[in-house]
Amino acid sequence: METEGVRTLTGKVALVAGATRGASRAIAVALGGAGATVYVTGRTSREAAGAGTALSEVGRATETIEETAELVTAAGGTGLAVRTDHLEPDQVRDLVRRIDAEHGRLDILVVGVWGGDRLIEFDTKAWEVDLEKGLRMLRLGIDTHLITQHFALPLVIKEPGGLVVEVTDGTADFNRTYRNNLFFDITKNVPIRAAFGISEELKEYGGTAVSLSPGFLRSEEMLDHFGVTEATWRDAVEQEPHFAIAESPAYIGRAVAALAADPDRARWTGASLSSGQLAKVYGFRDTDGSQPDAFGYFEDVVFGGRDGRAEDYR
Repeated sequence: METEGVRTLTGKVALVAGATRGASRAIAVALGGAGATVYVTGRTSREAAGAGTALSEVGRATETIEETAELVTAAGGTGLAVRTDHLEPDQVRDLVRRIDAEHGRLDILVVGVWGGDRLIEFDTKAWEVDLEKGLRMLRLGIDTHLITQHFALPLVIKEPGGLVVEVTDGTADFNRTYRNNLFFDITKNVPIRAAFGISEELKEYGGTAVSLSPGFLRSEEMLDHFGVTEATWRDAVEQEPHFAIAESPAYIGRAVAALAADPDRARWTGASLSSGQLAKVYGFRDTDGSQPDAFGYFEDVVFGGRDGRAEDYR
């Protein structure tokens, strides 16, 4: 069921929390492309940058919530940028009250707040990591999600059939392998369990909740890390051979848009999903026309020792 370019979500209202960049930005744009009204939030805004106000610790001031909102509108939806620190309960409460006042409903809630990549110290023992960094990681990747769910879920259940997506890194199966940093491992497993718990609480309201992970994501920050662009990303394979399985942010965006448009999406409730998995079911493709299955590649070839190339999983 290919939904790209089809106005399947006209009249629907979505909130994509943490949509300044990366997967969440692409999700917001894809929902806009399907006709939805999309509230996009984050801490990095043009107004804050111009006023010299502190931005997120990611420190990428060129990517703003206003830019994301403009991309949503250009795709065919209505993008609304609301600067929100999802660690601040009052700000999240005000955000939800505004959505309620303006629309009286929230059909799609996507929580993709993160920003903790720079805090990770891989292959460092739990007793040797920088404790302040580790605890901050938990705040950014767990507290933000739980605070947002607390205030937004009452609006989601006002109408039957609401969809909640917890964006994380890794599926439940993939994360059986230790992620080489205790704080990171915990942070990225909590959204999986949170989606399962929320799915149980939404059943009586006809709602669906899932966790969703991209594969090896070609985010703006990852492209910069390798010194490439989206047009030249394959040049990075020389530095990191496994980058050959990388997927664009648009891929997970299309996954959420397809899921939101599926009248039978409740079959997924409580599940831990990946963009590649949903691509096989719904038929959408990445921007290069391929269907990368990053988790299949890593499980079979990288960890499982099976002969194969990334191209075999695209």
